[in-house]
Amino acid sequence: MVQVHGAVIDDETRCTHFNTPLDVIAIKFKCCNKYYPCFKCHNEAENHQIQRWQADEFDKKVVLCGVCKQEMTINEYMMIESCPNCGAHFNSRCKFHYHHYFSI
Repeated sequence: MVQVHGAVIDDETRCTHFNTPLDVIAIKFKCCNKYYPCFKCHNEAENHQIQRWQADEFDKKVVLCGVCKQEMTINEYMMIESCPNCGAHFNSRCKFHYHHYFSI
């Protein structure tokens, strides 16, 4: 099973920073190859700067549905608003925090 690090508060990857019904994804951070629910969880746990995924890496499976644990590529995640496996709705494309995770 995939381990999600950080201040996780439930088994659907919500954390102390973001815990609405739509906050059910975790992202594998390029810099440390670990899943975290959010950039704040990463920064609290790690002693290095976040490295963002570049456009030519968007085919890598680094987005995790917290409900069913299905891994998605960044490209897949950017095109949908719910998990293709279980149908759980999530915060579409990390629209407010995209720049912390992905380069344009």
